[in-house]
Amino acid sequence: MTGRGNERRDIFRTDADRGHFVCLLGELENRFGLEIHSYVLMGNHYHLLLRMAGETGLSAGMQWLGVSYSVWFNRRHRRCGHLFQGRFNAVVVDFLEWGVSLSRYVHLNPVRTKQYGLGKAARAADRKGLGESPEEDLVRKRVHAMKEYRWSSYRAYCGWQTAPPWLHCGEVLEAFGSGASARRAYRRYAEEAIRAGIEESPWESLVGGLVLGGEELLERVRDITRGDIAEQPDARAIRRKLDLEEIVAIVSKVKGEPWSEYRDRRGDWGRAMVMMAARRHAGVPNRTLAEWLGATAESAVTHAVKRLEGRMKKDRALARVYEQVAKNMSIVKM
Repeated sequence: MTGRGNERRDIFRTDADRGHFVCLLGELENRFGLEIHSYVLMGNHYHLLLRMAGETGLSAGMQWLGVSYSVWFNRRHRRCGHLFQGRFNAVVVDFLEWGVSLSRYVHLNPVRTKQYGLGKAARAADRKGLGESPEEDLVRKRVHAMKEYRWSSYRAYCGWQTAPPWLHCGEVLEAFGSGASARRAYRRYAEEAIRAGIEESPWESLVGGLVLGGEELLERVRDITRGDIAEQPDARAIRRKLDLEEIVAIVSKVKGEPWSEYRDRRGDWGRAMVMMAARRHAGVPNRTLAEWLGATAESAVTHAVKRLEGRMKKDRALARVYEQVAKNMSIVKM
């Protein structure tokens, strides 16, 4: 979970700002069932690794967090207007597979900068195997900066400060054993990255910008995001595209007539509706549709769809038929 300042401006100016934001984080579990597992506050953004106890608390909780903090920040600093850059950015994660590495990714933020030799260019060179081994003095500076950075959960993970009751460190630390030995092992794991170079970003393994995990998790997210993909643009990349045969079957079912009866019937709205549904909801290009339907040119597909759009504007009953087709397409297992 990430939130960024509008126009890349700072959302935290003072320690009082950061302290108030941390206090708000402590309210998320009781109010919305959102468990905080790792966090870091930077100048113009924050990162959270959290888990939902239910299925409805995320949007409400993050909206509450953003609004509550923005109102407080604007009053304190005598400003007005948007503080955050649009909506928060959330990724669905398989915690068992990615929780440990994402926790480290969150905690490395304070040293993932040019100041410590870990800017974007340096990290890109490391991933290509072109980076140079950092000098020991620079490594010590990185380690010290992470240890002393107050505005992340890293110090609590390592046992240098008492974790607040709302911070869930246990699940990540379990991967390293128990007690003090687990905290030491986690610290070595974090320091390994700043000694040997930052590993490949976990975001490079994202599917559709939404999912970090295996096929089972991907299927669960597909189920949750069913519906008209025009209403859920972020889910577009993870949706399995229906093939033409599936689309034809849906249109034929709604129309109440087999495809063989109207496939070559000139001017039939069913044929045009197949084209429209294939273009809008499955991303089938005009060339493919023209070849599959035996049209003389790609432009014939465009003209047929435009004519149907015009008819639907005047004929509400026909528009409802298309709505039913779109609805049935969303029900098909993606």
